Amino acid sequence: MPAATEFAPGLTIQHITAPQKLSDYKLIAFDMDSTLITIECVDEIADATGKKAEVAAITEATMRGEITDFKDSLRQRVGKLVGVTEADMARVLTERLRLTPGADILVHAAQAAGLKVLLVSGGFTYFAEHVRGLLGIDFVRANVLEIRDGVLTGGLVEQPWGDICDGAEKRRTLLEVACLLGITPAQCIAVGDGSNDIPMMQAAGLSVAYHAKPRVRAEAKVCINEGGLDRLLEVLQ
Repeated sequence: MPAATEFAPGLTIQHITAPQKLSDYKLIAFDMDSTLITIECVDEIADATGKKAEVAAITEATMRGEITDFKDSLRQRVGKLVGVTEADMARVLTERLRLTPGADILVHAAQAAGLKVLLVSGGFTYFAEHVRGLLGIDFVRANVLEIRDGVLTGGLVEQPWGDICDGAEKRRTLLEVACLLGITPAQCIAVGDGSNDIPMMQAAGLSVAYHAKPRVRAEAKVCINEGGLDRLLEVLQ
């Protein structure tokens, strides 16, 4: 297979010709943590219980693909959040949650070109719904933290589709939303940074790795290795 080509400094492409037209696509799907936002929410919540380093080590190994069972990994990490309060979570949201550079520019350009936007995350609805509001996102799928009397129990709430949004569920969600919109997977863009994003990236017509782990970069048709998310607009005009 041909090696990736440097399209511009810090921006590589493989198996595609560029530039392409953004409006040829109809749906753009984003991972949230370390893709649309700069933090890993679970790591920051764990800071409230003094377990950030422990949780972050599991997150990093999972995103690299060294821990292959995402569901088990997430259950382990969420289990360490027992006792975190809603006030702790609100502090993470207001003090630490920031959009990735260029996220708003890319999302608004996609919306202007007629694309729907999907946020599909192995993170949590508490943060995903906030990001939905910031960017005017159309569809959100993420995990629901169980809260009792204002405190996290260390569990997750079962949803109609299951209890954990892992790589397989991200792929299924992308295909389900495409089906609802009456479009083909080839008309979808998937953007992510970790191993659990690979299944949806493989299903989409265009896969984009953003400051991603090596395994993810190897899979992606576009790799943004330097700069913000809006650099995708150099490839999609």
